[in-house]
Amino acid sequence: MIKSILAALALTTALSFSAAEVMAKPVTFITTIKNYGGNNAYLALYVTDKSGKYAGSLWLAGSRTRYFDHLAGWYRATGGDTAQVNGITGASVGSGRTLKVTLDLKDALFDAGYTLHIDAAAENMRESPNDVVLPLTTAGAGNAVKGRRYISSFTYGM
Repeated sequence: MIKSILAALALTTALSFSAAEVMAKPVTFITTIKNYGGNNAYLALYVTDKSGKYAGSLWLAGSRTRYFDHLAGWYRATGGDTAQVNGITGASVGSGRTLKVTLDLKDALFDAGYTLHIDAAAENMRESPNDVVLPLTTAGAGNAVKGRRYISSFTYGM
């Protein structure tokens, strides 16, 4: 619960909305990693606005900050600022495993031009910025998408 609150706070500090737009709902993100047989993957889930500008971090799977720069899109967007993920990190995700995270997100993020990005990287393997990129829409909830390199499937539900 605390991680959900901190994740919502991290994203809300980057975004400002009117009082009518502050309603939030739990959103579950399910990311299944391909069985690639290597070291655990680091994942960065973050959001950009309709102009492509970084809007906030949702979750970072992996705790060793020395590897954060391998999450190239997220790292570039945040300038490597670890404060962006303070309190919203968890363990890296093993080959063939699934990461399931539920966060409270503002309703105003959906159907408003925001895009979810997931960067992935694994030690001694190629980086995969934008392994998954998709618009945050209510219609997209429940629809699985494939990633480019490390992510076998990703879906979110509300």
